[in-house]
Amino acid sequence: MTDRRADFVQSLERGLAVIRAFDGEHPSLSLSEVSRRSGLTRATARRFLLTLVELGYVHHDGREFSLRPSVLDLGFAYLSSMGLPEVALPHMEALVTALQESSSMSVLDGADVIYVARVPTRRRIMAVSIAVGTRFPAHATSMGRVLLAHLRPADFDAYLASTPLTQLTASTVHDEATLRRVLGGVREHGYAIVDQELEEGLRSAAAPVRGSDGDVVAAVNVSVHASRASVEDIEQRLVPPLLDTVARITADLGTLTRRR
Repeated sequence: MTDRRADFVQSLERGLAVIRAFDGEHPSLSLSEVSRRSGLTRATARRFLLTLVELGYVHHDGREFSLRPSVLDLGFAYLSSMGLPEVALPHMEALVTALQESSSMSVLDGADVIYVARVPTRRRIMAVSIAVGTRFPAHATSMGRVLLAHLRPADFDAYLASTPLTQLTASTVHDEATLRRVLGGVREHGYAIVDQELEEGLRSAAAPVRGSDGDVVAAVNVSVHASRASVEDIEQRLVPPLLDTVARITADLGTLTRRR
């Protein structure tokens, strides 16, 4: 801890806090709002905002601030280095074409899943829009269940110690004992199905993508409105092609690693 503190750059932490103050529900913010959402004083938030404006990452119209598209470069540099979206997208597109249901890929980031690839359909399945960079609580999503199920025990214990299992709908698993039991089933069956736990009317199935060393590096899902598929239908009609898709992605990742 002492070594970490000696090397810790607080100004970088504060700059990232300013960027994270913006999201899909708050695309434009006043200085006071950025200060409140980032936990920084107005003077500190103002300095970082004006620096980000100068660097081209933030736009200022004289009253409010908003992120510029160039801020995506920060995230896409990470996604590109992973190689996951490029490898996965052709297989996900084939899956969506076959099933006519949307598919996404995510990785675990703290207590959330963060979307790194997505192939939508014209069918809207959620009240909020989903895109690359969208975050949802891991415990209430099929992709999150897959990723949590394959954490090392110590890492999962740390997750539970720091994460409230918020109940988002009447169906959300929100107690530790039940979640542990559900994740055991995910490991046993090789996939997860979530029935209206993130949002009423949304069902999804997800399966793991593994790296060349066998570790789970991401999860891919298929999402469907509850009116179009029961849990049984998902198991019989959607899960088999989903498992085939993640197997193909895993195989391609292995080939890519060997070529490197």
